[in-house]
Amino acid sequence: MTQVTLSAIGTFCWPELATRDLKAAQAFYGDLLGWQAKEIPTSMGNYIIFSSGEHQAAGLCGQSDEQRQQGVPSNWLSYVSVANADVTAAKAKELGAQILMGPFDVMEEGRMALIQDPAGAMFAIWQARNHKGVTAYGEPSALCWTELATTSAEKAQAFYPGLFGWIAQPSADPSMPYFEWVLDGNHFGGMMEINEHWGPAWKDIPSHWTVYFMVKDVDERTVRAIALGAKIRVPPCDIPNVGRFAVIEDPQGAVFSLFQGKL
Repeated sequence: MTQVTLSAIGTFCWPELATRDLKAAQAFYGDLLGWQAKEIPTSMGNYIIFSSGEHQAAGLCGQSDEQRQQGVPSNWLSYVSVANADVTAAKAKELGAQILMGPFDVMEEGRMALIQDPAGAMFAIWQARNHKGVTAYGEPSALCWTELATTSAEKAQAFYPGLFGWIAQPSADPSMPYFEWVLDGNHFGGMMEINEHWGPAWKDIPSHWTVYFMVKDVDERTVRAIALGAKIRVPPCDIPNVGRFAVIEDPQGAVFSLFQGKL
């Protein structure tokens, strides 16, 4: 597959795992996705860059003591590339979001803020300097999709287009209450509303973003994830005319998805 780098302003540029156990997470994702880990010392502890071959794929950091004490599970955070973090954070606040942290500088790498959208989903914005984000996209072991599950599609359709200029394009299948996020013709993410359509297990799930990583064989990698101590939230299943996916909970509790394109 041809390498694609997704670095356009207004699109997802970096997935980052905050985990309870750095060493265990390195071992799990290293085995499952073939990632190599490089440690970078910071004032807040080591930050780890996961790479697939020569291409940067994701970040890894330890949870704060406060998060651990509050019982926050390990989790994946999605970053959106922006031209100006301060301006974007101010706009997000105007649109009804909460600014949970920042904007602040991350050494010489960039400037960021942590934001909670009006329906409760958290994401980050990233104004790149030295660190541009992922250097591979849509190929095996790389980010390929980012999906919002929200308690209010109406709020999301007002907030994200207002903040980033996204278009929420409805699914071509009227029986599927699903939207794709589009910017300048680029389909880079999706949205589904948390409701009874998806079953009773979804009732109490809060709004959240989920990262998808591409693999060559979803079924084989799901079996491997189980062997490595993961739990399966959604077993491998087909998306008609699109591909096959599974939802995985890693051994520390972080949830992510695997995706295999249509053969």
